[in-house]
Amino acid sequence: MPELPEVEVVRRGLVSWVRGRSITSVDVLDPRSIRRHALGTEDFVGNLEGATVADVVRRGKFLWMPLLDATMTGSAQATPAIALMAHLGMSGQLLMQNTSTPDEKHLKVRLRLSPRDGMPEQLRFVDQRIFGGLFVTGMVPTDDGGPGGLAESPVPLIAEEASHIARDPLDPAFSFELFFTRLRKRRTGLKRALLDQGLVSGIGNIYADEALWRAKLHYARPTDKLRRADAARLVDCAREVMLDALAAGGTSFDSLYVNVNGASGYFDRSLNAYGREGQPCGRCAAVGLNSPIRREQFMNRSSYTCPVCQPRPRNGRW
Repeated sequence: MPELPEVEVVRRGLVSWVRGRSITSVDVLDPRSIRRHALGTEDFVGNLEGATVADVVRRGKFLWMPLLDATMTGSAQATPAIALMAHLGMSGQLLMQNTSTPDEKHLKVRLRLSPRDGMPEQLRFVDQRIFGGLFVTGMVPTDDGGPGGLAESPVPLIAEEASHIARDPLDPAFSFELFFTRLRKRRTGLKRALLDQGLVSGIGNIYADEALWRAKLHYARPTDKLRRADAARLVDCAREVMLDALAAGGTSFDSLYVNVNGASGYFDRSLNAYGREGQPCGRCAAVGLNSPIRREQFMNRSSYTCPVCQPRPRNGRW
C-alpha cells in the first residue's frame, strides 16, 4: 500500500496539472473502479462533467480534489460542495497523459480536461489489481475549524470519507498537545498507537519502524507512561522520515508505484530498520558495536528494531 509520502508526491504532482481546469468529459472503462460510488456510473459522470478542480488535498493517505460546478466557477467566495476522492489501493496510479499517448493496459477511468498550454489533456486512473478506485463524496466542515488537509488554498472543509481521521505530522495544523494528550490516555504499545489513524494519520508500518528507530524507542513502549520529551522526539522523527522520503519520491517497494509523471521513488535505499533483518544497525556500527537488526511478528506484519539502541521495555505492551 502507498504510504503518506507516496500520496503526497502524487498530490504535489497533480495540483500543478489539474488545479483550475474543468473536466470536459469522463470515460468509465471499468465500473469496478468506481464501485465505491454507490449511485453508479451515470451519477458519477454527471457530477464530474463540467466541474472545475479547485485544488488537490491530502490528509494522511486520503487524497481528494474539491470540485466547483459551472455556476460557481469564477466566484471568489465559492466553496466546493463535493470532491472526487481517489483511493490508490495497492496499485492505483493517477497519470497525466496527452491524447496521443496509447491507453495503458489497465486504464480504468479517463478524465478529459480543459486545454492549457503545454499541459497534458487527460488525467487517467490506472489500476492493475483493482483494489483502488474513484468516487464522489460530499464536503463537510472540519471539527477543529482548520483546513481539511495539506492543500494550496486551505479551506475548513474536508471530504466526508476522510473526516474520521486525525491530522498527520506534515499538516501545518497538526497539534502536538492534542496528540500527546490522546496518546497518554491510551493503554497500548507505541507502534499500535502510531498506526491508529484516529490518533495520528498517515503513518504506516514502514515509516513507523523508521521513526521509532530514529527516536531510539521500542515499539512496545507503553503509551500511558511515555514522557513528553520522548513523544515530541518521536513526532519530530516521524516528520523527518516522511520529509526524507518525499525528497526521494517515496519508498517504492512495489514496481507499480509511480508518481503522476510515471517516475518511481528511491527512499527504500535509505531505510535504517525496515526490511533489514540481520544487517548491522548503522547507528551502533558507527560507534563500534555489532547489533544486527531484529525482526519480530507484529499485528500480522513485521517490526524491525535494533536490540541495543531500541531495548525491549520491561513493562511493554505487545
